[in-house]
Amino acid sequence: MTQTVAAVAEHPPGATVGSEFTPLLRTVKGQGLLDRRHGWYALGITVNALALAAVAVGVVLIGHSWWVLLLAPLLALLCARTAFMGHDAGHSQITANRSVSRLIGLVHGNLLLGMSYSWWNEKHNRHHANPNHIDKDPDVAADVLVFTSEQASGRAGFRRWLTRNQAWLFFPLTLLEGIALKIHGFRDLRRQTPRERMVEGSLLVVHVAAYAALLLTSMSIGQALAFAALHQALFGLHLGLAFAPNHKGMEMPDPEGERWGHLRRQVLTSRNIRGGALTDWFLGGLNYQIEHHLFPSMPRPHLRLAQPLVRAHCRELGIPYTETGLVDSYREALRHMYEVGEPLRGE
Repeated sequence: MTQTVAAVAEHPPGATVGSEFTPLLRTVKGQGLLDRRHGWYALGITVNALALAAVAVGVVLIGHSWWVLLLAPLLALLCARTAFMGHDAGHSQITANRSVSRLIGLVHGNLLLGMSYSWWNEKHNRHHANPNHIDKDPDVAADVLVFTSEQASGRAGFRRWLTRNQAWLFFPLTLLEGIALKIHGFRDLRRQTPRERMVEGSLLVVHVAAYAALLLTSMSIGQALAFAALHQALFGLHLGLAFAPNHKGMEMPDPEGERWGHLRRQVLTSRNIRGGALTDWFLGGLNYQIEHHLFPSMPRPHLRLAQPLVRAHCRELGIPYTETGLVDSYREALRHMYEVGEPLRGE
């Protein structure tokens, strides 16, 4: 069940919007939780790179057998780790050096995953600035899925059918996310400057060529297609499982209503997921979504340490702090999508 601290979202008497976050920021800084963890990330990047190399060697060694398909789920898990590292680089969690962060992001995003680091970083930063804001957050813009009744009312044809059934289709649709990310990356090249386009485009092409060469030189065409389909589907599903619980079904700021400060904007629109070390690993630290949104540059291993401070601060201010189990988080997200599509099912 969902747990929230306090039950009101109004401003406490005498408090200003700007003042609510400052004491928490001061405490977090004082405990060194914004300090970089270079060793932790160096170890994580190295282990992940070695594991990816080991899977590639395994594909070469047993590619002649259908048993090679057993490596596809493992590769999907490792690609999700790779995506989490690229995510952290985009938020300057690994290093404060922007050039190094971009290099890490390009390697993990463009080269290893075939998705554009520049495209994702620009989109993700807009999401962080205004989470769940229907006019400003690209993650809740009307597309394949919709998130408000107003978005649903304008759907027609096949998109209308999708909206009516989006709660049931959500996880099946995530099976296509791995491919969709690659397509978005190539399409975004048109937006980029010539220099950026050359770098990003070259790395995307190298990824596609290396991936195809690895599979086609190690196994038959049929096996290669089956491996790629299984790998990309499970990779997309994993990302969907990691990102779906974070904001869907949470508060959506009224574009015409009161302007929230940073603390309320991030806390009221985000949901944390309870769990231990396995949850932290599987979700890449995104289970501490509230802390991550409040402090985007905070290194991943510090998020769990900041959680008690954030929870206590929200309790003191009377701001709901939402935390739920993993299964319940999916249930709440799907319920929201189901309710959005409900009016269309009655027609």
